[in-house]
Amino acid sequence: MRPRRLATALLAVSALLLTACGGTDSAAGDSAQPRSGGSLTWGVETEPTTLNPHLNGQGKTKLLLRNTFEALLARTEDGGYVPWLASGYEVSPDALTYRFTLRDGVRFTDGAPLTAQAVARNITALQDPAYTGGTSAWRISSLASVSTPDERTLVFALKNVYAPFLDFISALEIISPAAFDSPQLKSGGPEIAGTGPFVLDRYVKGQEIHFRKNPEYQWAPDNAKHRGPAYLDEVTYRFLPESSVRTGALTSGQVDIIEGISGNDAALFEDNPDFSYQHALNAGSPYALYLNSTHGPATDVRVRKALIDAVDVDAVLQSIYRGERTRAWGIVSSVDAQFYDKSIERSYGGDTQAANRLLDEAGWTARDGKGFRTKDGQRLTIEVLQAQSTVRDQRDVLLQAIQAQAKQNAGIDLGISYVDAGTYADRRKTGTFGSIANSDTITGGVDIENHWFPVDSGGTLNYSRAADPELTRWLTAASATLDTGARAGQYAQLQRFVLSDKAYAFPLYEPEDQIAAAAHVHGAGFRPFKQFPESAYDIWVDRG
Repeated sequence: MRPRRLATALLAVSALLLTACGGTDSAAGDSAQPRSGGSLTWGVETEPTTLNPHLNGQGKTKLLLRNTFEALLARTEDGGYVPWLASGYEVSPDALTYRFTLRDGVRFTDGAPLTAQAVARNITALQDPAYTGGTSAWRISSLASVSTPDERTLVFALKNVYAPFLDFISALEIISPAAFDSPQLKSGGPEIAGTGPFVLDRYVKGQEIHFRKNPEYQWAPDNAKHRGPAYLDEVTYRFLPESSVRTGALTSGQVDIIEGISGNDAALFEDNPDFSYQHALNAGSPYALYLNSTHGPATDVRVRKALIDAVDVDAVLQSIYRGERTRAWGIVSSVDAQFYDKSIERSYGGDTQAANRLLDEAGWTARDGKGFRTKDGQRLTIEVLQAQSTVRDQRDVLLQAIQAQAKQNAGIDLGISYVDAGTYADRRKTGTFGSIANSDTITGGVDIENHWFPVDSGGTLNYSRAADPELTRWLTAASATLDTGARAGQYAQLQRFVLSDKAYAFPLYEPEDQIAAAAHVHGAGFRPFKQFPESAYDIWVDRG
């Protein structure tokens, strides 16, 4: 591979992959000139479990955190990279050395300059399991060393070729070195400074979080819609977990903009001149049931396949979301043009006769008084575990519908347990669950590795606890080449194996985000590639 510098190798993009409707659709382009000043109140579905971006795994809260925390690189619509806190980078011919040059003049909001040493301090922290709980160390296991020849130069040396390395770098938000000495480090808060266009200055747990403009901001990513400080003087995010409450807050004027619109409420905003409405599929992994192959009845592949065959996912999604959500089939989102394999669609599942035949073959032939299958006096129960903090987008209603079909069509008792973060972590660690319901928003090879490397080899999201040697072979081969087509071929083999052959996962739908805003709000939109709601940097208001 020839050395390249990011600033000349990639072009910035100006269009986002999204579908938009509404009378004042800011994503489609405003003819009015942006105005500086004013405030914005945004109703959001999910409250952060922590305000430290290193420790927060909630994709839904990134629209808040990206106001304050930034990365070396930003993603483009097609999955490429453009400068952000780094002005460029070079890759050695053997792809084992990455040299980054930092932008000049960048400062954290606590006044400290952004230096190579500051970035290296973030990397060192992520290598410490005591800091991360082990959740991030796997991502940089290929890293041999980090050196800082001068204050603006950062050199990463890899032990081996690792194709997803830039995925990791572009997702790593940098915090001020002073943060590591703060008592707020784990929880996050005003003492944890970033470099972003806004400063976090108030957080009221359970109610709201408030940001004020950083007037010194001059280093937006190369694909931002404008340069210089943010337009807004301040922005407040109110935590409104109920969809109907968010909708009511917007229509009554209590907030200016909301995200997370239910399928039932979307029609209130579409083609309504008083509002704009946009929605976009997220990159990453779909919302799926990951079936634990080491615990309970799901250890039998016939039981796993039977559950997948027993449920008519299309009908369930239509009944709950009214056509406003997209059926998932693969291990990555269909918007990932690099690695989504369309051939997996409709290649498995949806056969109730097969479901019952498989369960008969597996010995679950008797029924109890409630109609559930039994064997040796034990009911066929698969417990679905979900952290309460990740319940959103009517997923509780979705799981209830899946539960009902599993019983009706195949006699499977699908138990649903919502637990607190501590219980969830403990049960994940011990593997004492039948299934975990989740989606993830890390993109590309990093996400696939996280889900399908064996647990003891870095698969921190390997909820299925699959350990087949084929998985490691395909993942290792994919990460060892920078040829995107070759990587896609390895991932396609893995996808068919884990879904069609082994039934380790049951994809349900592709997560998406929705934004509805009052007509006076302009500039709201989605991040390129990942397609989450973007920070408030480009938003402006014109209240007439």
